[in-house]
Amino acid sequence: MHFTPTRVVFIVLLILVAALVAAGIAGIAGMLHRMDGASVPAACLRAGATFAAVMTLAMALLTLLSAWLL
Repeated sequence: MHFTPTRVVFIVLLILVAALVAAGIAGIAGMLHRMDGASVPAACLRAGATFAAVMTLAMALLTLLSAWLL
């Protein structure tokens, strides 16, 4: 497989967008957990778990997409 600079930039940008989306979703999950009456450490734990789950899903989709496009 030949990596051109355009493909590398495309993949890096997709990873950055996935991280931003995951951070936003994790923040919302932590806020909702906190509004539900959980303590701050429990809300941070829930937000971290959500971030990890969203990033795992995003990397799986990126792998599928890059195998299909590249």
